[in-house]
Amino acid sequence: MRTSPTGTTCQPRLSNQLPQQGPCGPSGAGSLSLSGLRTTSGVAVPVYLPSPLAQTCRLLPKDAAKMPESAWKLVFYTMSWSYSSYLLFFTSYPFFHDPPSVFYNWKSGMTVPTDIALAYLIQGSFYGHSIYATVNMDAWRKDSAVMVVHHIITLALISFSYAFRYHNVGILVLFLHDINDILLEFTKLNVYLKSRGGGYHLLNDVLSNMGSVSFSISWFWFRLYWFPLKVLYATCVSSIQSVPNIPFYFFFNPLSRALRLMNISWFLFIVMFVVKVLKVKEVNDVREYEDEDGSMAAAELLRGARAGGGGGRGGDDAGHHSSPQGKHVQNGVTKEKHL
Repeated sequence: MRTSPTGTTCQPRLSNQLPQQGPCGPSGAGSLSLSGLRTTSGVAVPVYLPSPLAQTCRLLPKDAAKMPESAWKLVFYTMSWSYSSYLLFFTSYPFFHDPPSVFYNWKSGMTVPTDIALAYLIQGSFYGHSIYATVNMDAWRKDSAVMVVHHIITLALISFSYAFRYHNVGILVLFLHDINDILLEFTKLNVYLKSRGGGYHLLNDVLSNMGSVSFSISWFWFRLYWFPLKVLYATCVSSIQSVPNIPFYFFFNPLSRALRLMNISWFLFIVMFVVKVLKVKEVNDVREYEDEDGSMAAAELLRGARAGGGGGRGGDDAGHHSSPQGKHVQNGVTKEKHL
């Protein structure tokens, strides 16, 4: 394993890897792929699927390295949330509209319905992979340590809730959490794409702003309002009303409350993000560390703009505005405008 000049970790080539896949480095960072993890007999084997979109769009190296992660998560969370929505709203399960029903007729060792067991299999596999991916594959962020703890707690909740037949409330928890991840990854993808090719793309900027607003609202509504109202009330109050002396009461409820505390801590990042947007009119991930490669790339774009006679030197570096030549100035960098 080696590290490219852009800071991207290059994986050793597997024997069955496609030969035309580009190497890691400044020119091949865009070919980094969506990744999954297959675990066999305790051995983790990364599996890469080519992602030429990042290379085609000519993203900055730091964005090209992170785009596959966001694209993969967007696809997964969209499918998983759609499936949990189907279970809650298009089947006979009344758990969302009647949360106490998650414990109706509960008994130890009861049969888990096949459709719910399938959701558990998919989610458990994903979070098992996510623990490894956050540490070894994804870009490290300010909240990555909290993210690892979150994945461990989530995997524990998934595993033990299935084993001890708390699966009904588990589906409700997954539904209330996955929607926020869809909006988060959608927003991040558009943030990466709005500066592709060294230009400024208005459509992606608008979509990133819309996504960030939707993400902030949905986080508060789903995780800070509905989660305690529907899940914590059911597990803390309705459970002992329906099943007196229900087992593992003092095991699952502390984990659920720990999950709520992490949701509150992440909401502080969201507040910081909103404040930053209001101040600088720029949608960026406040969890990211300052990236040397990104600064170098921005400086290179600035030198190229000045050499080409681009305008915008006297503008406000914190915002966006248009120069007389029909170019867009963003954070002091003059870029071509595109829809």
